[in-house]
Amino acid sequence: MDTFDVIISGCGPTGAMLAAELRLHDVRVLVLDQETEPASIVRIVGLHIRSLELMAMRGLLDRMLERGRKRPAGGFFAAINKPAPAGLDSAHAYLLGIPQPVVVQLLEEHAVRLGAQVRRGSAVVDFVQDDEGVTVRLDDGERLRSRYLVGCDGSRSTVRKMLGVGFPGEPSRNETLMGELELAVPQDEVAAKVTEVRETYKTFSITPFADGIYRVVVPVAGVSGGAEPPTLGDFRKHLRAISGTDFGAHSPRWLSRFGDATRLAEHYRVGRVLLAGDAAHIHPPTGGQGLNLGIQDAFNLGWKLAAQIRGWAPGTLLDTYEAERHPVAEDVLDNTRAQMELLSTEPGPQAVRRLLTELMDFDEVNRRLIEKITAIDIRYDLGEGPDLQGRRLRDVKTKYGDLYALLHHGRGMLLDRTEQLTVDGWSDRVDHLTDPTAAVDVPALLLRPDGHIAWLGTDQHDLTTHLTRWFGKPAS
Repeated sequence: MDTFDVIISGCGPTGAMLAAELRLHDVRVLVLDQETEPASIVRIVGLHIRSLELMAMRGLLDRMLERGRKRPAGGFFAAINKPAPAGLDSAHAYLLGIPQPVVVQLLEEHAVRLGAQVRRGSAVVDFVQDDEGVTVRLDDGERLRSRYLVGCDGSRSTVRKMLGVGFPGEPSRNETLMGELELAVPQDEVAAKVTEVRETYKTFSITPFADGIYRVVVPVAGVSGGAEPPTLGDFRKHLRAISGTDFGAHSPRWLSRFGDATRLAEHYRVGRVLLAGDAAHIHPPTGGQGLNLGIQDAFNLGWKLAAQIRGWAPGTLLDTYEAERHPVAEDVLDNTRAQMELLSTEPGPQAVRRLLTELMDFDEVNRRLIEKITAIDIRYDLGEGPDLQGRRLRDVKTKYGDLYALLHHGRGMLLDRTEQLTVDGWSDRVDHLTDPTAAVDVPALLLRPDGHIAWLGTDQHDLTTHLTRWFGKPAS
């Protein structure tokens, strides 16, 4: 059997990002995807602030910017149209609208460039794990061997089901139809009708795309019970129900449907098998957090799993993946539940929506919700310590250039303004940046490879304790 360090099931954004993170540490990675070609549906997604920061940390942001469009970082929470508060704590305080296939393409190319293998048209159908690794069986009967298996295979994850991990939550109550079609009605009439309908149905939208093509999003009460894409007739029917006209819709390029189910895996890891992205959590798309949540899962997991494979991980390091990311997903599920209530057309939720709209005029309220949606408010529980410990560090200026540009290799970093500290013994895993002019308000801090602050202070003995906690024993 062919052997690998890690097999990843699913080459969406989460799987591709994880493969790249593992390859930064010379981990032998195989990514499997059941589809022979990447998805062709040109669904526009939004990369939020924290995901843009992660792209900058790995040198990917410029490529993303070339293929996307910057938009203001506001109006995310339940589509309440409020601008972002001034002074958000990021050098990338905007939304990047970008087609999802482009995100997948760029991340997959990045992973392959680093040495990952990607095999399309191959699906994981079964696996057996033991103390040494995992034997994976593919749909053509081939067997592969790896030290770890990660399920990044979506909401209907085969890996999760075979692992026997529960996926509790709420089933879909309503659906949304989405597609790209041509309309026979003049654009100004379309815009006027959309403005009228959105007074009641906040998720309804018809957006000009290109060459007379419109991207159409139509909310539907109830669920169809099937997984098949909707037909043009379905679109016309529900457009008439919502707006009184079908706009002469014709010539669809693609049509899809998605539900509003909300579910969270009970565990992210069982032995040598782990879950990430939609395989671990699903929720309505309100606020545009899903793809971002998966990419951030991969960023958290990658360096920890690589450390385990490279042999320097402290004993509990891999356990911190679930300990840190499961609560983050719980929070996202809760805020999307709240947003869905605020999008209801019922009088009670509409009254709450009006009240929240007023409250968002207060900077503190608006800022809190924006930081939540864009994931820059996350503070991992790393135990007792200053408030900054466990939070991510924004990009800052150093005498060597922007900090994020120095993090492309996925290593830890000691940012040392004292010029008195050392990472001797960990220099194969942690870089040491001595710069008394660095634009931070603390004497020194230790960054994990995912950009979160693991330690702050001036005491070498205390630093050594935290280096050992996150980066294992020093090299002999």
